Amino acid sequence: MVRLPHACRALGFGLFPVVVCLLALGCGGQKTHRVSGKVTFKNQPIPEGRIHFIPDGAKGNKGVAGFADIKGGLYDTANGGQGSVGGAMLIRIEAWDPAKKVDKPDKSPLSTVPPLFPPYQITADLPQSETTKDFDVPADAVKGQSKGGVSGLAGIGKGK
Repeated sequence: MVRLPHACRALGFGLFPVVVCLLALGCGGQKTHRVSGKVTFKNQPIPEGRIHFIPDGAKGNKGVAGFADIKGGLYDTANGGQGSVGGAMLIRIEAWDPAKKVDKPDKSPLSTVPPLFPPYQITADLPQSETTKDFDVPADAVKGQSKGGVSGLAGIGKGK
């Protein structure tokens, strides 16, 4: 019979409960679904930005938040993003135009890219399956007004 050193036996017994818990929980976390589509501002493609899919807790939805980068007015959570759990969502859109860099007065090598509008937020119901969803950010988003009276980060996760 081969005897393991005491440290190896202790490590093995210490990992056993962890392995059992992981098997009981199953592999991976909550199932997410691919979301893709177009995002426009004033009916023009958003040059660059990010879109977030945040489960609306006020409507009983929970889970991981999804996101995707916006490039040339298109987004796809399958391209370096995170899929959506579906259901009632708070959709948060951020956008900027990299062609409109602002030189900093301190002459540092970093430049600032101003946002096209403050973070814009709307609500939507997404299916719990792969889907395509287009969004148009209205011109009044420049004033910081989001659909439903929620602006920027205010209300995320609070149901306002």
